[in-house]
Amino acid sequence: MTRPNTRSAWWRLGRLITGVLAAVGFVGACDLQNIAELEPGVSTEADVREKFGQPEAVWEGEEGAQIYEYNRQPEGVVNYMVTIGADGVLVKVSQVLTEENFAKVQPGMPLEQVRRLLGKPRKVQTFPLNGETHQDWRFQAKGQTEPMIFSVAFDKDLRVIKSGTMPDPDLQKR
Repeated sequence: MTRPNTRSAWWRLGRLITGVLAAVGFVGACDLQNIAELEPGVSTEADVREKFGQPEAVWEGEEGAQIYEYNRQPEGVVNYMVTIGADGVLVKVSQVLTEENFAKVQPGMPLEQVRRLLGKPRKVQTFPLNGETHQDWRFQAKGQTEPMIFSVAFDKDLRVIKSGTMPDPDLQKR
């Protein structure tokens, strides 16, 4: 019976982990590069779709604008809302997982309004016994190095009961 080469196995595992981490970072770097290549008032809807692909959702905006949702959950720490004017030209690109937007989430707000504000959550949990649904978004707080979770609890009518931030429990398990 031959003994496996543990050093080689650890080396391969290290390379695999490095590759996965690089791929996750590459996605973020690609987003930043794509955003830098788009110019509000000049770039078109076709330019946005070429850079970002098919949006997760399309929302109606003011004055005939459309808002494209580009979700980077569950592993990312951003969600983008890209506003395209009625004329088909880029108006703005916004990263919506911000503490300023979290402050807009208030008790009584309907789930659809929260989704439109923050984009698709990374995690949804339903608790049948108390009728609550919890939704979580991973984000990067200003000045922090570790991702955090913004969590919203909805009642049985899918209206906000409460919201708050906490450390990412997935990171606590490591």
